[in-house]
Amino acid sequence: MHTLDELLAESAALHRHLCPRQVLGVQMGRLAAELLSLDLPQRDKRLLTIVETDGCFTSGLSVATNCWVGRRTLRVEDYGKVAATFVDTESETAIRIAPSPTARERAAAFAPDARNRWEAMLLGYQRMAPAELFVWQPVILTTPIAAIVSRAGQRAACDRCGEEILNAREVVIGAQTLCRHCAYGGYYRCCDDADHTLPLAQWTLHMAD
Repeated sequence: MHTLDELLAESAALHRHLCPRQVLGVQMGRLAAELLSLDLPQRDKRLLTIVETDGCFTSGLSVATNCWVGRRTLRVEDYGKVAATFVDTESETAIRIAPSPTARERAAAFAPDARNRWEAMLLGYQRMAPAELFVWQPVILTTPIAAIVSRAGQRAACDRCGEEILNAREVVIGAQTLCRHCAYGGYYRCCDDADHTLPLAQWTLHMAD
């Protein structure tokens, strides 16, 4: 396992600064390694991490675990919480870790040299023991690990929009194979007057009319 200072430096390099939430992410990843008896940052894809927010916390966690969206070892379920579930895909053990409700207030006791509350969290989170910084519990995933990970490389085409669907994410309804947007709706809807055949130079003018 890399040292705390090494991991914090790597996380800070991604943001050009270090903040308390990055420290939480790094420390949480280090605790997950201990609880699951895994050598992290991982060199394979054994650990799957499901984070409950995005942002700098996730960067610290990714550096500590080597779980990334691009490696298909990190999932984001955006609950707006600085928390994560760590899944050993071999044993199927899953542990959810979150900051202790008192961590923010207690950080100052570990950083008497801090100049303000923000710096107290930045320094205190680095010095607090895991039991003082976090709470954790084993959990059972409501979706099986195999379904979350799916089958990389599998392709299908949506019968409605025609777009390609990767990694077995298609939905079969009756005789149709659909993407999830066409099946259930999604985060966007098409503009009725949008002409996607326009060259980019004309697109801005067209939308301004």
